[in-house]
Amino acid sequence: MLVTNKRESEEGILMDIKNQTTKEKLGGKLPMILSKLWVFLSLNYILSDLLSNMESSVLRGLLEGNIGGIPMTQGFLLLAGLSLEIPFLMVVLSAILPYKTNRFLNIGAAILMILYQAASFFIDSDTTLHYIFFSAVEILGNIVILLLASKWKR
Repeated sequence: MLVTNKRESEEGILMDIKNQTTKEKLGGKLPMILSKLWVFLSLNYILSDLLSNMESSVLRGLLEGNIGGIPMTQGFLLLAGLSLEIPFLMVVLSAILPYKTNRFLNIGAAILMILYQAASFFIDSDTTLHYIFFSAVEILGNIVILLLASKWKR
Protein backbone atom coordinates (compact mmCIF):
# COMPACT_ATOMS: atom_id res chain seq x y z
CA MET A 1 0.00 0.00 0.00
CA LEU A 2 2.75 2.40 0.94
CA VAL A 3 4.58 1.87 -2.38
CA THR A 4 1.38 2.46 -4.34
CA ASN A 5 0.72 5.71 -2.47
CA LYS A 6 4.30 6.85 -3.07
CA ARG A 7 3.97 6.05 -6.78
CA GLU A 8 0.63 7.89 -6.97
CA SER A 9 2.19 10.81 -5.14
CA GLU A 10 5.12 10.95 -7.58
CA GLU A 11 2.76 10.70 -10.55
CA GLY A 12 0.67 13.50 -9.06
CA ILE A 13 3.72 15.70 -8.67
CA LEU A 14 4.81 14.98 -12.24
CA MET A 15 1.33 15.83 -13.52
CA ASP A 16 1.38 19.10 -11.55
CA ILE A 17 4.77 20.00 -13.06
CA LYS A 18 3.56 19.06 -16.55
CA ASN A 19 0.37 21.13 -16.16
CA GLN A 20 2.34 24.07 -14.80
CA THR A 21 4.79 23.85 -17.71
CA THR A 22 1.89 23.73 -20.19
CA LYS A 23 0.32 26.81 -18.57
CA GLU A 24 3.65 28.64 -18.71
CA LYS A 25 4.12 27.76 -22.38
CA LEU A 26 0.59 28.82 -23.26
CA GLY A 27 0.86 31.96 -21.16
CA GLY A 28 4.08 32.88 -22.94
CA LYS A 29 2.58 32.27 -26.37
CA LEU A 30 -0.84 33.71 -25.64
CA PRO A 31 -0.04 37.28 -26.76
CA MET A 32 0.90 35.98 -30.22
CA ILE A 33 -2.13 33.66 -30.33
CA LEU A 34 -4.39 36.61 -29.49
CA SER A 35 -2.67 38.77 -32.10
CA LYS A 36 -3.19 36.11 -34.76
CA LEU A 37 -6.85 35.75 -33.79
CA TRP A 38 -7.27 39.51 -34.27
CA VAL A 39 -5.65 39.21 -37.74
CA PHE A 40 -8.13 36.44 -38.56
CA LEU A 41 -11.06 38.57 -37.37
CA SER A 42 -9.81 41.67 -39.23
CA LEU A 43 -9.74 39.74 -42.48
CA ASN A 44 -13.25 38.42 -41.83
CA TYR A 45 -14.58 41.94 -41.19
CA ILE A 46 -13.02 43.23 -44.41
CA LEU A 47 -14.13 40.31 -46.58
CA SER A 48 -17.66 40.40 -45.22
CA ASP A 49 -17.94 44.08 -46.14
CA LEU A 50 -16.36 43.43 -49.53
CA LEU A 51 -18.88 40.70 -50.36
CA SER A 52 -21.76 42.84 -49.07
CA ASN A 53 -20.70 45.63 -51.42
CA MET A 54 -21.16 43.23 -54.35
CA GLU A 55 -24.91 42.97 -53.76
CA SER A 56 -27.00 45.01 -56.18
CA SER A 57 -29.21 46.47 -53.43
CA VAL A 58 -26.14 47.64 -51.50
CA LEU A 59 -24.60 49.11 -54.63
CA ARG A 60 -27.81 51.03 -55.35
CA GLY A 61 -27.88 52.26 -51.77
CA LEU A 62 -24.26 53.37 -51.93
CA LEU A 63 -24.97 55.32 -55.11
CA GLU A 64 -27.94 56.97 -53.38
CA GLY A 65 -25.79 57.73 -50.32
CA ASN A 66 -27.23 55.25 -47.83
CA ILE A 67 -27.16 51.63 -46.78
CA GLY A 68 -30.29 50.11 -45.32
CA GLY A 69 -31.75 53.59 -44.94
CA ILE A 70 -28.74 54.89 -42.98
CA PRO A 71 -27.24 58.00 -44.61
CA MET A 72 -23.54 57.63 -45.39
CA THR A 73 -22.47 60.84 -43.70
CA GLN A 74 -18.91 61.78 -42.80
CA GLY A 75 -19.75 61.08 -39.16
CA PHE A 76 -21.14 57.63 -39.92
CA LEU A 77 -18.12 56.73 -42.04
CA LEU A 78 -15.78 57.94 -39.29
CA LEU A 79 -17.64 55.78 -36.76
CA ALA A 80 -17.41 52.78 -39.13
CA GLY A 81 -13.68 53.42 -39.57
CA LEU A 82 -13.15 53.63 -35.81
CA SER A 83 -15.00 50.36 -35.27
CA LEU A 84 -12.72 48.65 -37.82
CA GLU A 85 -9.65 50.17 -36.23
CA ILE A 86 -10.28 48.27 -32.98
CA PRO A 87 -9.33 44.81 -34.31
CA PHE A 88 -6.47 46.28 -36.39
CA LEU A 89 -5.07 47.96 -33.29
CA MET A 90 -5.50 44.79 -31.23
CA VAL A 91 -3.26 42.90 -33.69
CA VAL A 92 -0.36 45.10 -32.58
CA LEU A 93 -1.32 45.72 -28.96
CA SER A 94 -1.84 42.01 -28.21
CA ALA A 95 1.74 41.34 -29.24
CA ILE A 96 3.44 44.18 -27.33
CA LEU A 97 1.45 45.14 -24.22
CA PRO A 98 2.31 43.85 -20.75
CA TYR A 99 0.14 41.12 -19.23
CA LYS A 100 -2.37 43.13 -17.17
CA THR A 101 -3.11 45.79 -19.81
CA ASN A 102 -3.09 43.19 -22.58
CA ARG A 103 -5.60 40.97 -20.79
CA PHE A 104 -7.87 43.91 -19.95
CA LEU A 105 -7.88 45.34 -23.49
CA ASN A 106 -8.45 41.95 -25.14
CA ILE A 107 -11.45 41.29 -22.90
CA GLY A 108 -12.85 44.78 -23.49
CA ALA A 109 -12.26 44.78 -27.26
CA ALA A 110 -13.78 41.30 -27.67
CA ILE A 111 -16.91 42.29 -25.72
CA LEU A 112 -17.22 45.52 -27.71
CA MET A 113 -16.88 43.73 -31.05
CA ILE A 114 -19.42 41.05 -30.04
CA LEU A 115 -21.92 43.77 -29.14
CA TYR A 116 -21.15 45.71 -32.31
CA GLN A 117 -21.64 42.63 -34.50
CA ALA A 118 -24.82 41.53 -32.72
CA ALA A 119 -26.29 45.05 -33.01
CA SER A 120 -25.63 45.06 -36.76
CA PHE A 121 -28.47 42.56 -37.22
CA PHE A 122 -30.95 45.18 -36.01
CA ILE A 123 -29.76 47.91 -38.39
CA ASP A 124 -30.61 46.31 -41.72
CA SER A 125 -33.56 43.95 -42.24
CA ASP A 126 -32.07 42.37 -45.40
CA THR A 127 -29.66 39.98 -43.69
CA THR A 128 -27.98 37.77 -46.27
CA LEU A 129 -26.59 34.26 -45.91
CA HIS A 130 -22.98 35.37 -46.29
CA TYR A 131 -23.48 38.06 -43.65
CA ILE A 132 -24.96 35.56 -41.20
CA PHE A 133 -22.03 33.21 -41.87
CA PHE A 134 -19.36 35.89 -41.37
CA SER A 135 -21.15 37.26 -38.31
CA ALA A 136 -21.20 33.82 -36.71
CA VAL A 137 -17.48 33.37 -37.40
CA GLU A 138 -16.72 36.86 -36.07
CA ILE A 139 -18.78 36.42 -32.90
CA LEU A 140 -17.26 32.98 -32.23
CA GLY A 141 -13.75 34.34 -32.83
CA ASN A 142 -14.36 37.12 -30.35
CA ILE A 143 -15.75 34.63 -27.83
CA VAL A 144 -12.53 32.60 -28.17
CA ILE A 145 -10.48 35.75 -27.52
CA LEU A 146 -12.71 36.61 -24.57
CA LEU A 147 -12.32 33.14 -23.05
CA LEU A 148 -8.55 32.97 -23.61
CA ALA A 149 -7.98 36.43 -22.16
CA SER A 150 -10.34 35.81 -19.24
CA LYS A 151 -8.56 32.58 -18.26
CA TRP A 152 -5.09 33.99 -18.89
CA LYS A 153 -3.00 33.75 -15.76
CA ARG A 154 0.54 34.99 -15.33
